[in-house]
Amino acid sequence: QLQLVESGGGLVQPGGSLTLSCTASGFDLETYSIGWFRQVSGKEREGVSCINIGGNYITYSDSVKGRFTISKDNAKNTVFLQMNSLKPEDTAVYSCAAVDVGLGLCRIMPTWFDIWGQGTQVTVSS
Repeated sequence: QLQLVESGGGLVQPGGSLTLSCTASGFDLETYSIGWFRQVSGKEREGVSCINIGGNYITYSDSVKGRFTISKDNAKNTVFLQMNSLKPEDTAVYSCAAVDVGLGLCRIMPTWFDIWGQGTQVTVSS
């Protein structure tokens, strides 16, 4: 069974930091591109970042560029999303997704990915 599990969400004050983890079971993340997405209830899912199979191509949405960092730890079969300088508008359910393509580019488009985690809530509030 191919499964992704997110962790690390929670409540943080504006300006604070959180690190989200996305751990795979049943498959090797080293051969998958991974994306992070977020969704607010009633709104469309928004792409945040992705990292390709080799880890040599990374892209971010304009809304998080310079504040968020995605990384891959193949030994732990885990992808991380380090989130700094958090803003109230970053509040959402964050999900990771995987697809076994992307030796070159990856795309932060939900339709590009076919394995999804259930998500973790991030709330930025004072």
